[in-house]
Amino acid sequence: MTDDGRFGKNYAELRAENPPGTATEVITGPVSDWATDFSHTEPEWAADPYTIQDDLRRRCPIAHTDRFGGAWLPTRYDDVAAIAYDTERFSSRGIIVGNYRPPREIAPVGVVPPISSDPPFHKDARRLLLPAFTKKAVSRYEESTREYCRFLVDALKGRDVVDAATEYAQHIPTRVIADMLGLPPEDAPRFYGFVEKSLEAVNKPAEERVAYTNELFDYLLAQVRDHVDNPRDDLTTYLVNAELYGKKLEPAHVAGSMALLLIAGIDTTWSAIGASLWHLAKTPSDRERLVAEPSLLPTAIEEFLRAYAPVTMARLVKEDMTWRGVEMKADDWVLLSFPAANRDPEQFERADEVVIDREANRHAAFGLGVHRCLGSHLARMELRVALEVWLERIPSFTLEDPDAVTWSAGQVRGPRRLPVRIG
Repeated sequence: MTDDGRFGKNYAELRAENPPGTATEVITGPVSDWATDFSHTEPEWAADPYTIQDDLRRRCPIAHTDRFGGAWLPTRYDDVAAIAYDTERFSSRGIIVGNYRPPREIAPVGVVPPISSDPPFHKDARRLLLPAFTKKAVSRYEESTREYCRFLVDALKGRDVVDAATEYAQHIPTRVIADMLGLPPEDAPRFYGFVEKSLEAVNKPAEERVAYTNELFDYLLAQVRDHVDNPRDDLTTYLVNAELYGKKLEPAHVAGSMALLLIAGIDTTWSAIGASLWHLAKTPSDRERLVAEPSLLPTAIEEFLRAYAPVTMARLVKEDMTWRGVEMKADDWVLLSFPAANRDPEQFERADEVVIDREANRHAAFGLGVHRCLGSHLARMELRVALEVWLERIPSFTLEDPDAVTWSAGQVRGPRRLPVRIG
């Protein structure tokens, strides 16, 4: 039994201490016009968002929809960057667009700090986590990550067709994040469920989404209680003992930061690894060049991140205003499409092409502004090691059936099924 009273409540009880948010009706179905009725949750967006984004950038750079209670979609790099840096007019208390808006009272902390936090709290909450994600700190996981990648590839021996998403890409960040947080690796199937429910079920009824959140946070709080009773050298124990403003972190803060690392740390890297393997499977010239020139891989990785950036974040408009010619209302959503920004021809030459030796590449795959991904060093390490091991052991592979590849819907995009033929 834990002797730390901070963690005696379950998440439903913690939530009950805060006012509820606002929910809107569930709005799904075919899009009539992407400029006035967009929905990033529809299958055609998941299959190919780039054609849609390119069209919008030309004719309507800031699209709008009445779905989700009202949302905006800027598609130019400059517009995405301007909103990402503007914490005075845009709040991060809601980062996943859906039919539920977190209450204003939850700011500046948010549900999953620091990514859901607003200044000035955000800076201090982020500073707590930075030591765990420096290049030096991340390097301690490289060898175990490499060994695990080899284990996964070796398990595929003797087969002609494998799923590079479900049998390789998804397992790598899951193992790394579980190790960092000190979570049981055998709980991996639960982690995949948490990811899917958090990021792809945004059109489910609000009560179902609350139930999903309660399930995730109750799991995390149980893990925290175990760490209180049995301290060890991992990030969860560090958060339990960390102090902010002279006090230990609130239970919701600890569990929220763990949820952020679990969900974002798994799905984004899983998607980046999968998209890179998808590109190499369908582009033999790039695959063959990287096999012949492995020193080019770090440069190629930055191009894969630019071209197939997995993450789109969200903000909430703080007050009614006119912003670059459009009338935004308080609590409107704004989708910050870093993938669209990364393909803006005003920002990148040959923006719609994948150029694996591109030198000038200041992409926004890890975000922009104060919320730029603090786990970028970790993600780059995982992506590099995953591709190094795969190309060493499986230098020749192609798509088994391009039409069989499926992509996740919502704000994190990556292959969910990726059948490839080896040899």
